[in-house]
Amino acid sequence: MTRRVPLVPTIIVLAAVLTMIGLGIWQLQRAEWKETLLAQYRQALSMSSAVPYPAANEAETEKVLYRHARVNCRSTSGEWDSIAGRNAEGEAGYVHVILCALGDGKTAYVQAGWSQSPQPPEWKGGEEVGGFIAPYNKGGGARLVAHPSLAGLETNAAPNPEDIPNNHMAYAIQWFFFALTALVIYALALRKRWKSAR
Repeated sequence: MTRRVPLVPTIIVLAAVLTMIGLGIWQLQRAEWKETLLAQYRQALSMSSAVPYPAANEAETEKVLYRHARVNCRSTSGEWDSIAGRNAEGEAGYVHVILCALGDGKTAYVQAGWSQSPQPPEWKGGEEVGGFIAPYNKGGGARLVAHPSLAGLETNAAPNPEDIPNNHMAYAIQWFFFALTALVIYALALRKRWKSAR
């Protein structure tokens, strides 16, 4: 008896498997890209020369993440963003971020320091601030992590590129596993069909 393979279901399954394999390959490429980016960030931390604080766009920000920078915080918005963070000793608490006006219409988010309380400090700027450029989810994606800290707050933990997740390899393995699983399930379904047809 000839074992016939149904055309349409087979095409659908193969298309799905090829899609999953494609996604796995894409994740492998993303893993390689992410590792190159993290290596660039690690190198940036060791550079002593300061760079200008980036303009409010992601392309400029990515070039200077984890580099030293200085800004002249002439005044502040007065509205603090107190978010979970760590101090230089690794203790959990809150870091306090505020928007600074730099002049010429330019602004910069400054992470002034750390405390155990979410209550922000009293600080209105009016001084030059040095520190590291770190990722942020506002204003072009950057903030200046002040070092030393400001407004009587404790020292910020230095930004660490290792905090950026690089789980693309795990995603790639998952997609390849899904593709293999789909093939195995379909093969078992065909085998059952053939047995029933005897």
